[in-house]
Amino acid sequence: MDLIQNVYFGFTVAFQPNNLFFCFLGVLLGTLVGVLPGLGPSATIALLLPATFNLPSETALIMVAGIYYGAQYGGSTTSILVNIPGEAASAITCLDGYQMARQGRAGPALGISAFGSFIGGTLSVIGLMFLGPLLAGFALKFGPPEYFALMFLGIVILTFLSKGSMVKSFISAIVGLFIGTIGTDLIVGVQRFTYNTLTLMDGVGIVPVAMGLFGITEVLINLEETEIRDIFKTKIKGILPKRNDWRESIGSILRGSLIGFFLGILPGGGAILAAFTSYAVEKRLSRHPESFGQGAIAGVAGPETANNAATGGAMIPLLSLGVPANVIMALLLGAMMIHGITPGPLLVSEHPHVFWGVILSMYVGNVLLLVLNLPLIGLWVQFLRIPYRILFPLILLFCLIGAYSVNNNAYEVLIMLIFGGIGYLMRKARFDVAPLLFAMIIGPILENALRQSLLNSRGDFSVFFTRPISAVLIGISVILLLSPAVPAMRKKRVMIAKEAQNN
Repeated sequence: MDLIQNVYFGFTVAFQPNNLFFCFLGVLLGTLVGVLPGLGPSATIALLLPATFNLPSETALIMVAGIYYGAQYGGSTTSILVNIPGEAASAITCLDGYQMARQGRAGPALGISAFGSFIGGTLSVIGLMFLGPLLAGFALKFGPPEYFALMFLGIVILTFLSKGSMVKSFISAIVGLFIGTIGTDLIVGVQRFTYNTLTLMDGVGIVPVAMGLFGITEVLINLEETEIRDIFKTKIKGILPKRNDWRESIGSILRGSLIGFFLGILPGGGAILAAFTSYAVEKRLSRHPESFGQGAIAGVAGPETANNAATGGAMIPLLSLGVPANVIMALLLGAMMIHGITPGPLLVSEHPHVFWGVILSMYVGNVLLLVLNLPLIGLWVQFLRIPYRILFPLILLFCLIGAYSVNNNAYEVLIMLIFGGIGYLMRKARFDVAPLLFAMIIGPILENALRQSLLNSRGDFSVFFTRPISAVLIGISVILLLSPAVPAMRKKRVMIAKEAQNN
């Protein structure tokens, strides 16, 4: 009965005209971001964070979440028609989606992608409604030692599953932890690494750092690449999948929903890992594995369902534990903190309008996306023709305006440009920037949990090992840190890293 009441309450929040409009705006922008190669949801969310400051907290989060799962929808369009993933998680869709387009079946590929995404997103929201409150109730048992162990595990898993070298990813996370210490110490009140500047007294801003690492860096990286967007010229017809298409795809869609949802919960996993895993599972289970890569509709349905289902799964650790599962969830965590909301086990009771409003708005958003994507595919194709020489100067302009408008502070524009340069150099040196931002955001939470634990235990580090939950979490972290020494684990991680680098 409580669940029914909470769902009804969530729908009343989601259907408020203001929230409904910004949900629509979020999914529309997200789809556009997914369609345009070279931008991505991380950069877009970073760009739009300043625009949410004057909105109510639940409205801002509904729009940001809409951008996230909307981008998963839009990424399939470029993968199928251009053979370029508009969003990283849609990279695997290129294999069969583009081949279907070349065979004159672009319509069924786009249609099954839209329906699979809707089904996967809807099932993940249902799972979120059930598991979110349960996990939040369990998290009430957490004290400072458990929170420290959980945050530490999140950083370790993200570095373990990130692209490229695990050592480089861990270095990136350490740099992020250091940046998170800049500002005024919350416990003692001492200024650290501020050099007596007002801008740094409350820490390095999340918005300029995110805009630099993702917005500016993406522009610099893409300017080096030759613009080749050969849109496959075929008449898009028969978007509604036929009975035979459904028969070949329904199993893939259901399996992709489960795979995406549960891998989305895993910190560092998310949509990319879910999509690649779903494709591998479908190829192994298929009676005709040789058809994969040649235009198999199951090779489109499974991954596209999984990457959308992962969005609901990723919300569970964020809303219930306050732990972002990936860099986009870290940006969402930053948005919540900017609005004075601390995600975690008390979010359900202290801010039910945010918790249930965001969850149920995801269902509304999935319906809007299905309505938007099917009739507007022709419009998205036209957006693909926007040349980069027009697109990227606009992105730079939005970055400059956004960074300045946060606090009307020119120094934050300088911080954004500095981190844009840092992000560019990191990308060139094959360092993953995601662990840096992730660690920077959760670093202060991790530090405070560590210091509170040691204050309560009078400096005794055994407090982390005598409490069962924290001991198990730290044990898992140690195993993952030592896993590169095990040949089988090292081989598995290298395989995941190579798959991620293909996007």
